[in-house]
Amino acid sequence: MTLDANLPLVTPEVPAPEAFTDPEAAVERLDTLYRAACRFLCDRFSETLVSGCPEARYRAYYPEIRLTTTSFGAADTRLSFGHVAEPGIYSTTITRPDLFRNYLTQQIRLLLENQKVPVVIGPSMTPIPVHFAVANDATVAVPQEGAMDFTLRDVFDVPDLATTHDDIVNGFGFTHEDGSDPLAPFLAQRIDYSLARLAHYTATDPAHFQNHVLFTNYQFYIEEFEAYARAMLADPDSGYEAFVGPGNVRITDPEADLTVPAKLPQMPSYHLTREGGQGITLVNIGVGPSNAKTATDHIAVLRPHAWLMVGHCAGLRNSQRLGDFVLAHAYLREDRVLDDDLPVWVPIPPLAEIQVALERAVADVTELEGYELKRIMRTGTVASLDNRNWELRDQSGPVQRLSQSRAIALDMESATIAANGFRFRVPYGTLLCVSDKPLHGELKLPGMASSFYKTQVARHLLIGIRAMEALREMPLERLHSRKLRSFEETAFL
Repeated sequence: MTLDANLPLVTPEVPAPEAFTDPEAAVERLDTLYRAACRFLCDRFSETLVSGCPEARYRAYYPEIRLTTTSFGAADTRLSFGHVAEPGIYSTTITRPDLFRNYLTQQIRLLLENQKVPVVIGPSMTPIPVHFAVANDATVAVPQEGAMDFTLRDVFDVPDLATTHDDIVNGFGFTHEDGSDPLAPFLAQRIDYSLARLAHYTATDPAHFQNHVLFTNYQFYIEEFEAYARAMLADPDSGYEAFVGPGNVRITDPEADLTVPAKLPQMPSYHLTREGGQGITLVNIGVGPSNAKTATDHIAVLRPHAWLMVGHCAGLRNSQRLGDFVLAHAYLREDRVLDDDLPVWVPIPPLAEIQVALERAVADVTELEGYELKRIMRTGTVASLDNRNWELRDQSGPVQRLSQSRAIALDMESATIAANGFRFRVPYGTLLCVSDKPLHGELKLPGMASSFYKTQVARHLLIGIRAMEALREMPLERLHSRKLRSFEETAFL
């Protein structure tokens, strides 16, 4: 992010770094610093649009949280987060404190309680790219390169891939340039990048996303989700407040129209909201592992408490029937989109809390328990491939691998979503519904699938919702267990 060295550098006046022992006050200072920085950049940028090339360079910095501890005092090791492992200096840059207020307050409070030292709030040394600063102001937009009479990066900082990466969550031994260790899994600019991508791909503001996210690969589930949402809005005791769709269309009246945009985004998302973000989001990621990775790469920065895949799959066993459920307890990863970030030899374990919630939800909705539940649900390995038309190739190779893995179902998204959940420390799970049996002559054709779509989609979606509602009642320290944490972990979830 090199700016023109011949121009003087102008930055806003900001308070000096200050120590805080009150988490609410610390977050309020983060918000003050961030708003002032963005306001400075927006004002200066608006001025340049009117007056042309300025005689100065403009820069403002992300705020940061910094913690210094000299004690080896043991924290509560039952917790997987909320403390640092050893003495040192820890820091992280922060963006959008307004959006992350609850998360930041919670994480800072845990740090203060467990480390017994204050956190220091002040400006960082990481510039805020002007694109991300003006994204919060609907009255300002950055023109395309060449539309102005000066080169944008000569005057303002622009997005920089050097600070937009997953090195903290992917790596081992990561340290910041100043020698401090990471306090959180994502840097501010990585978060800003994903917030912008989320708005683009889903056509909803990231502020609407809830802590519990369902993914599906069919629009039928969206229709059932809307029907469920309207029923919840009609129930004053449900706890749900609103239903939000693409275009940020928000309804609170169960009879209100939900206007559908003329052009749906690539991954339309719908949000049944609840106080504190404790509602449910449903994202139609469509078909394929690339979409699954894109969606989870960006939703991960919101630090959801769980995400589940509830989509269709091919049943691989002759004993399965259309409409049967598959609860994944292992994954055969042939999706290939995450190989560079998470090698295929890394096991993706089932998470007991998620598995139990899903199995109990199936039992609750179907009114089958124990041995009888086996009539409609199998637990086993789910294979995810990157080739939707794998059946058209020589089957000897893929069928042999599927048999050796003991796979019971095949799709294109589940392993990607689970693997990215593992990578980003987001609790994950998969409950699929058999919609075809290609190895046994039952293909996904309109005539064969119509009755299945009518009878099973509503029940399948309700199971996912019931599981999420059960997980919502679970203490965070139990849901975010140590199973997803590596040798070196950030204090923040």
